[in-house]
Amino acid sequence: QVQLVESGGGLVQAGGSLELSCAVSGRAISNYIMAWFRQVPGKEREFVARVSGKGGPVDKADFAKGRFIVTGDTAKNTIYLQMNSLKADDTAVYYCAAGKNSDNYDYWGQGTQVTVSS
Repeated sequence: QVQLVESGGGLVQAGGSLELSCAVSGRAISNYIMAWFRQVPGKEREFVARVSGKGGPVDKADFAKGRFIVTGDTAKNTIYLQMNSLKADDTAVYYCAAGKNSDNYDYWGQGTQVTVSS
């Protein structure tokens, strides 16, 4: 059973930074494409960034480029989302996900709330 647990969310002022973590258990992240999504109530879930669990090129949404950094630590079986220069529009519940390809994610975490005050 693969489980994903996010942490690191919270309240931050605009312009600040947060680092989210996604700890994976049950299988090594090197087997998956690991991704971050976010969702605001009443809106569709939105792609943020993804990376191969084996490392390699990172794909990001346009709003994340230049501000967000996604990394993985295979020794800790954890991926991270470093978010800088946060804006009020970044307020959302952030989810991590694992899948065999970038179109389908089989496993999801429970989400962590990020609130950016303006």
